[in-house]
Amino acid sequence: MTTGVAAVMEALPSLDWTTDPALVRQKSRDFFWYSPVLKRQLNRVTGEAVVAPRDEDELRAILAAAHAHDVPVTPRGGGTGNYGQAMPLRGGIVLDMLRMNRILHAEAALVRAEAGIRMIDLDAQCRRDVGGELRIHPSTLRTATLGGFIAGGSGGVGSITWGGLRAPGNILGLRVMTMEAEPRVLELRGADIQQANHAYGTNGIITALEMPLAPAHEWIDVVVAFATLSAACRFADALARRDDITKKLACVVPAPLPQNHFRHWGAKVPAGMAVACLMVAAPDLARLDALVSDHTGQEIHRERTEDAAVPCYEHSWNHTTLQVLKTDKTITYLQSLFPAPDHLSLIEKLERRFGDEVLFHVEAVRFAGQICAIGLQIVRFTTEERLDEIMRIHEEAGSPIFNPHTFLLEEGGMKLVDQAQLDFKRRSDPKGLLNPGKMAAWDDPDWKPGAVPPLELYETDREAPPELLD
Repeated sequence: MTTGVAAVMEALPSLDWTTDPALVRQKSRDFFWYSPVLKRQLNRVTGEAVVAPRDEDELRAILAAAHAHDVPVTPRGGGTGNYGQAMPLRGGIVLDMLRMNRILHAEAALVRAEAGIRMIDLDAQCRRDVGGELRIHPSTLRTATLGGFIAGGSGGVGSITWGGLRAPGNILGLRVMTMEAEPRVLELRGADIQQANHAYGTNGIITALEMPLAPAHEWIDVVVAFATLSAACRFADALARRDDITKKLACVVPAPLPQNHFRHWGAKVPAGMAVACLMVAAPDLARLDALVSDHTGQEIHRERTEDAAVPCYEHSWNHTTLQVLKTDKTITYLQSLFPAPDHLSLIEKLERRFGDEVLFHVEAVRFAGQICAIGLQIVRFTTEERLDEIMRIHEEAGSPIFNPHTFLLEEGGMKLVDQAQLDFKRRSDPKGLLNPGKMAAWDDPDWKPGAVPPLELYETDREAPPELLD
């Protein structure tokens, strides 16, 4: 353990510290291993100690002491990210936010809660107490935290109706603590929210959020099979455009993924058929049935979402990749946008180009006010060079890649420096100690897309011992 971490622990002995190497390593990891690139780069990364603050007073004391001793601090929620967002690239302290988990206020249209609350608990209490539910949640609803979703996510279940987390109104307020000699608490609202939204905790620790609620519905999982991927995509697109059908999910998965990897109901899917995995409000099922008939779909599964052992949302978004990885370690994935209005034809074009090397799992979404699709393609991995080539082919065809094979904030999105987030970091984290190594433009003001600094800049000499590695 470095002297800096030891000094912080000595200054704050009453806090909840963990130093056991195996437990610290466990809290230093997320689902980065979805990517063979990140697994190669980050498998040895670990922090030195974990601390779990119970309130803002304890958090302020931690950040002030770490600032005084120049100790990196990496925040962590449920650890469900896929890009190393919560991994301490330069060692130091892992900040476990799970104890800051109270609901502070709830009413029919909004809820205010601490960042460490599990989203499934937040959603359940809102449904019970005020008849509302979260507009958007990740496929990791059962394990993700609210703060982790906002810091590391961008959309998910519900984006078919509400768009992504950057869409106006999908986050109402964000409370963040700075890392200075005397940490400040800032309340961001309106456009200022974007300074800390999807910033991986690099420029402030999110302590609480105010989120809009939609009216709570009884959701029904419905799985419909189609003869081709194109037919399933056309159906999902049509459903997304139907204002008279309340929906939360339209996820299209091509053959043979459901048949081979979806154990809950995959055996019921006829060979060679793609599926659309849906969440639809119970009162609208008759209209859904008519739409399925119009598109010559074949329903193969239906149950209440809350009764499902493995609900449809756990077959969607990044969970689709996880379901496949459980039984096939040779695959990885991509994330891309198929922009409107030509998203369906673009999917068909790229499907023909790649054959079974790239299987086009897509999500119907609303993006910038238009219905289009997000791709979370399943890729048969061979080499990193071929993976780069596949991404290049997508982008040349008009499908921008949100690269899931990088831990850099800028590379994972639209490959631009977010100047507002960078400027906010200069004010809120002047020493650059918050989740260091993730914001490329902080370490290299001349950074350009593709100019990834040498990994040695990010590696720590406090690696896990060999017996703790995969």
